[in-house]
Amino acid sequence: MREPWVVGVSGASGTPYARAVLSALLDAGESVDLVISKAARLTILDETGSTVRDAHWKDDVGRWLGRDLGDLSYWAAGDLAAGPSSGSYPAKGMIVVPASTAACAGIAIGLSKDLLQRAAEVNLKERRRTVIVPRETPVTRSHLEHLIALHDAGAVVLPASPGFYGAGAQATAQQLVDFVAGKALDALGVPHTLLTRWKGELNAQRNPLGGP
Repeated sequence: MREPWVVGVSGASGTPYARAVLSALLDAGESVDLVISKAARLTILDETGSTVRDAHWKDDVGRWLGRDLGDLSYWAAGDLAAGPSSGSYPAKGMIVVPASTAACAGIAIGLSKDLLQRAAEVNLKERRRTVIVPRETPVTRSHLEHLIALHDAGAVVLPASPGFYGAGAQATAQQLVDFVAGKALDALGVPHTLLTRWKGELNAQRNPLGGP
């Protein structure tokens, strides 16, 4: 039985995080169900120049990711009768990356205004792994309250806050993106090689010979 990870992409800035997570899941041989909100289409267009159209999703998503899509299925955000909208639909869990404050609020209060929010609510109620990657900064009290509500409902709240210990202060944008994506995959329990892990030694990651 096919048991995918549901990946929701909301309208927050940070679509490179979504691209890195999707590519790593496919590299790991995982099945993926993709939901892209209407707002996220605008963000993808703005940040990458790529369009995502429901009727041409294979070509558009393949162009955005720059790779073969493997076992990836696509569900339109407005399709509330889609597979991931039901708890009986088999899925390993879900990640929302990036997660806008609107998406976080909608999931936290069970609004289910589109398939992304509904699928996340389903994964929470079914007690499946659910990872939320907010990117907004700074945050208001209401944002924090929604994140706490998501935590209390069983989600892993994983802010898009990259660490520098793997690549140092001269880290490239892609290395910082991969760090966040790697932490997200750790939370899902999916093996990857996206980040350099801490070894308990200062500068060891950038100086494998151990010299000064």
